[in-house]
Parts: sequence; C-alpha cells; structure tokens
Amino acid sequence: MTHPAVDESPDTEAPLDPAAQRLQAKLKRLLAVSSLIMVLGFVAVFAAIIYKLTEGGTRPGAGDIAATVAIGKDGQVESMAMAEGRLILLVREGTASRLLYLDPATGQVLGETAFVAR
Repeated sequence: MTHPAVDESPDTEAPLDPAAQRLQAKLKRLLAVSSLIMVLGFVAVFAAIIYKLTEGGTRPGAGDIAATVAIGKDGQVESMAMAEGRLILLVREGTASRLLYLDPATGQVLGETAFVAR
C-alpha cells in the first residue's frame, strides 16, 4: 500500500445514515408490494385462460334443443346465431325485419327487437 490512510478494500462500505436507511426500507417494501401485485395478476390471467379452456366443452345434445319455434305465418329466417345461451334469429316478415331471442331448450321467445325505418 502506498497510502496507508486510504482503505482500498472494495468489500467495506461506509454505513448509511438513518435517512438513507429509511428510504432504502421504503423502496424494499414498495418492490415487495408491486411484485406481489404482479404475481397476483399473472395468476388471475392464467386462471381465466384455464377456466375458458375447460368450460367450452359443454355442448347441448339433441334433447336440449327445442323441436319447433313459432316465428309467424309469413316469417322467413334470414340468419341465426347462439350467444350467451340464447338462440338469436333474424326473421323477415314481408318488408319488416326483427330479431327474436329464444331459449334453445324450450323454444320460448325471451325477447324481440324490431327494426323500424326512420
């Protein structure tokens, strides 16, 4: 050593003052809380993905679908879709069109949306 008064050892550091120690403790708590929130978010996303993958396997059988549906004397079904457990029919009667919302198991009309020209 050329200068005995200067400590050149990289392992020894000067102790932190109390304000710096408090700041360091706050930052460690902030890091722990934000990491916990991130992990919980990932768990929630993966749980939702697994739920959606396992839920999609239930399809209605032949006995679960209504045999007849009443749409009107001059009605013609233009389109149909399944959404949220409902059967949705686009029915045209003459020049008027309407949407019928049906229960697929019973064929009962749950609701109706008429299209009106303005």
